[in-house]
Amino acid sequence: MKRLYKLIARIMGENVNAINEQSSPETLKNWDSFNGLLLLDALEKEFDVKFGIEEVVDVKNVADIKRHLKKHGVKIDG
Repeated sequence: MKRLYKLIARIMGENVNAINEQSSPETLKNWDSFNGLLLLDALEKEFDVKFGIEEVVDVKNVADIKRHLKKHGVKIDG
């Protein structure tokens, strides 16, 4: 999903081509707790959703973010 990957890349200071389903705090050097909170805020604003604490602590990588967005009715392409 280009829109999601662009948002993650912007928050993490990465090239969008470096983002994939397995991208995580272990694979992106700037994905620390602070940037994780910035990402959460940006995701909620961009996709007009509100994540519960259970969803937040469940996210380990980009695939998890996509799964939770889908649960909120966000259309995910690819």
